[in-house]
Amino acid sequence: MPGSTIWTPSYEELNTHAPDSFVVAVETSEGPIEITMYREWSPLAVDRAHYLMANDFYAGARFYRVVPGFVAQWGLTGKPVLDSLWQERGIDDEPVVDSNARGTVAFARAGRRTRSFQLFINLADNSRLDDYASGGVLGFPPIGRVNTGMDVVDGLYGAYGQPGDMQDSISAIGSTYLTRTYPQLDSILSTRVVRSWPPR
Repeated sequence: MPGSTIWTPSYEELNTHAPDSFVVAVETSEGPIEITMYREWSPLAVDRAHYLMANDFYAGARFYRVVPGFVAQWGLTGKPVLDSLWQERGIDDEPVVDSNARGTVAFARAGRRTRSFQLFINLADNSRLDDYASGGVLGFPPIGRVNTGMDVVDGLYGAYGQPGDMQDSISAIGSTYLTRTYPQLDSILSTRVVRSWPPR
């Protein structure tokens, strides 16, 4: 059942290889988006994204950091205990293979082995992120690209920008904080893997 293993993922599940490439249908409050993931770009990260999206981990998650002309970020579920569990499951770092062009998707990170479940879509050509050094790691490896629905991504509510306390407050308080303080944020309704190559 989708979502049934996000609380207690097994070692085998977390270490299962994703297809070489696959398409994820992301239903949002603004409209549908389709993203194609490419395992050759960042194998460990794409394996993680496949697991999370196939199990609908992001259902209900807000696009909590939307900076026009830069990125639209999501990942924190609004369930502090669940987010804490996944924060501890960071994956190994990998080199940047493709560039952070407009429409590409990458994991956020803040140091070594901190890619875990937070993702962003580049709203512009952010090639400077390819070799951006922070926390002892270099760059943000893209894992896929939006193939339909960039107009939806561009329409995500971005007037809040990136308040400095938002991520910490989501982690500590959860979705009630967002509903009360940032009610206009867009959200993810569901994610489904709809095609893959080679088929699984």
